[in-house]
Parts: sequence; C-alpha cells; structure tokens
Amino acid sequence: MGKMFKIYLCGPRIYSCSNCKTHLAKHEQIVSKAFQGRHGRAFLFSNVVNISLGPKEDRILITGLHAVADVYCNCCQTILGWKYVEAFEESQKYKEGKCIIEKAKMSCEPHTLEA
Repeated sequence: MGKMFKIYLCGPRIYSCSNCKTHLAKHEQIVSKAFQGRHGRAFLFSNVVNISLGPKEDRILITGLHAVADVYCNCCQTILGWKYVEAFEESQKYKEGKCIIEKAKMSCEPHTLEA
C-alpha cells in the first residue's frame, strides 16, 4: 500500500471527520441540512474530499429506492454516510453524485489556514 495523501481545505468553516479531524468539505458545499442519516441529522454535500466508497447497493430510503455506496474516511475508515450513485425517481435525480454525511460523524472547524 502506498503513502496516503490528504487534501487540506482552506476557508472560514471546514467540516472534518469527528474521529480523526481529516478535512471533508467546505461550508459552501452544503446543498441541504434537512436530511436524515442512520444516526440522526445529516447534511447533503455537493463535494466531499478524503473519502473512499464501499460497494454500490440498492437501498430503500425515506424518499424511495436509490443506488448508494457507503462513504468512509480515508484516514480512520469511519463510516461517515453514503453517496447517491443513482436515483430511480425523477424527482430525486438532483441527489446523484452527492454525499450524505451524518452530523454525528463530523465536526466544524471554525478557523483554518487561509490561502
């Protein structure tokens, strides 16, 4: 296995893994805060870094059937949420390619290095 490289994000509000503090996303990348994860509230992000994906599987969620893949932190392998690979209902297509990260699995870093 090769050396792991992490992406470090710059900005006033950075969301990171609550377990190891690896950067995940910028505040501006939040699409919605009105989602439900396995363990409570979750945020929908347009882009997330420093993650790996599990195998694609079909799941019946609150909004219907979706093809999703679990999202893991690249550093500590904690399950953070899931990525929408495919939505089968037309009204849910906007979720495709986006990630759900559970609020309990992330923390918000108020000040980080500015570019």
